[in-house]
Amino acid sequence: MRWGDMRPSDNVEDVGSGGGGGGGGFPLGGGMRLGGGAIILIVIVSLLFGVNPLSILGMMEGGGPVAPPQTQYAPQPASRPAPAATAQNDFVRRVVGDTEDVWTALFKQMGSRYEPPKLVSYRDTWRSPCGMASDATGPFYCPVDQKVYLDTAFFQELSQRFGAPGDFANAYVIAHEIGHHVQNQLGTMQKFDSAVARNPRERNALSVRLELQADCYAGVWGYYAAKRNLLEPGDVEEGLKAASAVGDDKISHGRLMPDAFTHGSAAQRTYWFKQGMSSGDPRTCNTFATNSP
Repeated sequence: MRWGDMRPSDNVEDVGSGGGGGGGGFPLGGGMRLGGGAIILIVIVSLLFGVNPLSILGMMEGGGPVAPPQTQYAPQPASRPAPAATAQNDFVRRVVGDTEDVWTALFKQMGSRYEPPKLVSYRDTWRSPCGMASDATGPFYCPVDQKVYLDTAFFQELSQRFGAPGDFANAYVIAHEIGHHVQNQLGTMQKFDSAVARNPRERNALSVRLELQADCYAGVWGYYAAKRNLLEPGDVEEGLKAASAVGDDKISHGRLMPDAFTHGSAAQRTYWFKQGMSSGDPRTCNTFATNSP
């Protein structure tokens, strides 16, 4: 894939590793936080009695001493990221930038305005409003803050564990998560939530349709990448292999029954990715309108 010819996005946050999140005050049990005045009082008392203020906070929670919070330091000017990491970050920025260009044009055709999401590139773990992100969770979209969370180590896992190597396979993963943001902007996620609230037993079946539509939207982006000669021989096959490799039946090695699927089978995911790749039209991605996706 000629990703070097794509426009890099300004909406990618490379946050490294170490947790993230935060806010003022110290979090206590039950979601309570101490205000600034209470913290000052605790510090004064601790100085008078020679006690670590963090230990006092720990006792107030009913537990042991609290470990000091991790401090995130800005990188020193002299330090430079490894060449492989630099190339990978550039790849992510350019793929995100290209999805922005494609969906901005498509939303304009639909008489609407596309608001691109942020993509948070992290390593190891990172806190999001939708829960902790880690290599165990895989890439995901959080509709609360409208951000995509991606541990770039997943690309290696996609290649080695799932047997789907290649830059277009990696781009498919990004485009799929961007597809969820498209759903959020179009109101599909809100309809999904309402449908699940009415009938919780249908959550898995509806989730499959939601995921397959995101696959189709990823294919729509791929259609325009191919139209602008950004794809090379073998790229489409890489994307199809990646879509198949992350099917519920493949991941579970056939142990899951179809009614337990949440993302769709390998055949379903391949079909809908091809649907978007062949049409380039988001209107052909209505997985909710078919009897059996």
